[in-house]
Amino acid sequence: MTISGPAAMMRIYVGDADHLGGRPAYHAIVELLRSRGFAGATVVRGIEGFGAKHQVHTDRILSRALDMPVVIEAVDQEDRLRAVLPELDTMIGDGMIVLLPVEVSTHRSRSWVDPRATTEHAAESGVRVEHGEPAVPGHV
Repeated sequence: MTISGPAAMMRIYVGDADHLGGRPAYHAIVELLRSRGFAGATVVRGIEGFGAKHQVHTDRILSRALDMPVVIEAVDQEDRLRAVLPELDTMIGDGMIVLLPVEVSTHRSRSWVDPRATTEHAAESGVRVEHGEPAVPGHV
């Protein structure tokens, strides 16, 4: 899915120690967004931050480095983001979700290429190679 023009960005703030079903909460959230067909999501680890309890988490103090801030960002149409909010709300314990208006000026995705394939093998296996580049650097 590609989008352009007016949209919204969702930022989900959690800690990297937060888990759901034995896996990191950020991973479960990204998988949920992916399964719903969102345009994309990115996880960013913070080096310092604090939340509602005002406890600073920083990588400069070893004892506080156990629960570093993590932000999951997703951009899509606002109504699609709002539709998933109730489910996301059940997935975060301590944290915050915000929606921001954005303007998408460029959103494109080039075809995925199996990096193990050469251009010849890519053509035989149906893998798409774009822009005249070999599928593996150095192979022509």
